[in-house]
Amino acid sequence: MLAQVRGAFERLLEWIVIALLLLLALEVVLGVVYRYLGSPLAWYDEIASVLLAWVTYYGAALAALKRTHIGFPGFVAALPARWRLAAVLLAEACVLAFFGLLAWYGVRVLQMLAGDTLTTVDVPVSVTQSVIPVGAVLFIVAELLSLPPTLRAIRHRAASAAADLDP
Repeated sequence: MLAQVRGAFERLLEWIVIALLLLLALEVVLGVVYRYLGSPLAWYDEIASVLLAWVTYYGAALAALKRTHIGFPGFVAALPARWRLAAVLLAEACVLAFFGLLAWYGVRVLQMLAGDTLTTVDVPVSVTQSVIPVGAVLFIVAELLSLPPTLRAIRHRAASAAADLDP
């Protein structure tokens, strides 16, 4: 069941990231064409930076789900078997706490930005900046969905290492 949820979540994030990358690429091409024609788009830079931020947050959640985000697997693997689980759990607690705070303060920032719009287009800043709390929550969900297989792998490696030590 968890594997199915994880798979569906992975596909959803992949589609979101693909759509955002396509939008960003289209927007860049439009910006270049319009600039070449002598009519640069006023909103080009602002929208491109928003799309880049969205790609970053959604892509980070996808990377976390695949356990390819920033980490120290070599360090953990080099630890004695009895310390590996503790190291992974401590790291997970730190990551979850950080993204929990990011989500909390992201919502607070949205409340402060209520009523503001982007400079070049009439889009609420709270819509563009909603990626902060949404991305943080998606990162937390990704971490939690990818944690059980990681813990199983650590336990399996510890059991294999113990079996290798038995004569």
